[in-house]
Amino acid sequence: MNFLAHAYLSFDQPKILVGNFIGDFVRGDLEQQFEKEIVNGIMLHREIDAFTDCHPLVKEAQSLLKPIFKRYATVITDMYFDYFLAKNWCNYDERPLESFVQWVYGVLRSHQAILPKKFLYPFKYMQQENWLVNYGTMEGLQRSFTGLSYRTAFESKMEKAPEFLTLHHDEFKDYFQLFFAELTSFSKDTLDQIAL
Repeated sequence: MNFLAHAYLSFDQPKILVGNFIGDFVRGDLEQQFEKEIVNGIMLHREIDAFTDCHPLVKEAQSLLKPIFKRYATVITDMYFDYFLAKNWCNYDERPLESFVQWVYGVLRSHQAILPKKFLYPFKYMQQENWLVNYGTMEGLQRSFTGLSYRTAFESKMEKAPEFLTLHHDEFKDYFQLFFAELTSFSKDTLDQIAL
């Protein structure tokens, strides 16, 4: 769910960005389906997810959520981290967030012919509702979490996630800042290795 982070961690490389966005939506022999740079982006996406899933800071943040949100703590943490990235964007990039996001949408639209069908549905709403910008507001988070709560197979209580963030804002901000610095370095190094 942390689409903005995956966009940022594509380091302004359009085909890496495409692969990084569709990483959760593709299966099978990637090299038969996509050109090398897009495959590299998919591999980067998966490395980012693996690094995130086993990182001690992320696990610590999720431990605060699990008593209430149980299995959905992972999704909530991802979205909290996109919230902090969007809200504090000027600390990470010189461009206005809206400009960066419109560039992202444009790159993805220009590759629409190869985007997986499963990705096209969320991508439509991502643009219409401008998820990547609106993740940076409590109102945008509330809309996203409420929408997700209607679509979960089990009771998720995700509609209460923004309220929980308000109560523990500084703790989660600290987790994000420490973790994201490590994730950015990891992603740069990983992309360099993948691209060899």
